[in-house]
Order: sequence, then structure tokens, then C-alpha cells
Amino acid sequence: MKSVFNIKDMDLFYSDFHALKNINLNLAKNEVSAFIGPSGCGKSSLLRCLNRMNDLVQGCKVGGKILLEGKDIYGSYDVNLLRKRVGMVFQKPNPFPMSIYDNITFGPKTHGIKDKNTLDEIVERCLKGATLWKELKDRLKKSALGLSGGQQQRLCIARALSINPEVLLMDEPTSALDPISTLKIEELINELKEKYTIIIVTHNMQQAARISDKTAFFLLGEVVEFDSTAKIFNDPKDKRTKDYIGGKFG
Repeated sequence: MKSVFNIKDMDLFYSDFHALKNINLNLAKNEVSAFIGPSGCGKSSLLRCLNRMNDLVQGCKVGGKILLEGKDIYGSYDVNLLRKRVGMVFQKPNPFPMSIYDNITFGPKTHGIKDKNTLDEIVERCLKGATLWKELKDRLKKSALGLSGGQQQRLCIARALSINPEVLLMDEPTSALDPISTLKIEELINELKEKYTIIIVTHNMQQAARISDKTAFFLLGEVVEFDSTAKIFNDPKDKRTKDYIGGKFG
């Protein structure tokens, strides 16, 4: 399977705090990779390095290499291009305080698309991609803030899709949602991996087991184990992984 991200000997410091230690991971194209582990173990920190969101954190230093299809994203890489290729969905739904239509066209307009027919097509394609078109096609001019939490999160996924990314990063995308909305997002992730590479941080181990192809278990800033999800959950190599999966800590 072709790798999208190759992470080599990577370290992350927040000032003097060594948050990630010697990370080596290859994340494959058109797969769902889940990052699991206790709070504060470095999962979200690594996720935010993959589109350089950590650049915004004062005192943040990254060592080693993160290659996106062979190019080091911390070299002379255009951050705007990186964030176009690598979209992000956050823990809490964060629609912009504007119409549903304007939420989705915000990114394309920023990248210079002005033609109304093209924008209309993008809105329909992205809402269909996020399984929202039937629910929202007659409400496009209404405020996105009037949607339910689950709809808002799917709208945020549609918004991320609007600039044609290759990779979607998801930082606990269902932790603020009810079980029915969570199920819809999980079904959506399963459909989206045919077109996109998805990397998800989740506290919910059952969710990781349900939706991911590969799972990385993080502990105290290190990747303890990375393997097929079936192997991690049924036959882990490391006792610490086995203890975490078995609920002995975390």
C-alpha cells in the first residue's frame, strides 16, 4: 500500500517539554489510521503536526522529518498548499456563523473560485459527500448554527472536502455527539476512505476497532505499537498495549 505520510525520527518539543519522542510511522493511502492512547500521550500533538497547526503554538519545535508523498512538510513547503492537501475536522463542530452555502464555499472562494455554477456544484458534491444533501438542499441560505450537533459536524466535514484535500485529519470528531450522530459520522468515514486518506484521533477504542484499518497506540509521547487494527486489538505484541486495550489503565 502506498504511503501518504512517512514520519521519520520525529521529535516534538513545547519549550522544554518533550511531547513526542522518536516517532516513526508510515500512514497509507485510502486507509483509516486511528491514534489511540490515554489523555496527554501525544496523539493530537502528532495529528496537528501533519498540517502544521502546531506552528501556531509558541515554543513548539519539531525535529526529524514528516514527508508528504516524499516532500518534507517542515522544509521549504508552502503551508497554504499543505493545508489545502491536508484538511482538518476538530473535536467540537465549528461551523462559521454564516449560511450553510457560505460555509462550504468559503474555502473555494479563498482559493480564487468565483463562478457561481462552479460553487453550486461544489456545494452539492460536498454535501452529498457528507451525506447531508437530502437534509439540507432546501436550507442552503439558512444559518449553519441552526443545525443539530451531528449535522454541524458533518457540515464541517463537507467544508473540509470543499477544497479537494487528499488527507482528512479528524481530532476526536464524535466526542461531542450523541450515539446516533456518532454512527452517521462512522458510516461516513467508511465511505470517504475510498477517495481520501483519513487519520483519526479517538478516545473511543470501540470506535477505533470499528472504523480503522491500522491503529497506533501512544503512551507518554511514544508510539508503543502500530499495526493492523485486528492485530492491535486481538493479538498485540506489547504488554502495555494489551493492558490498555484490556482496560487496566487509561
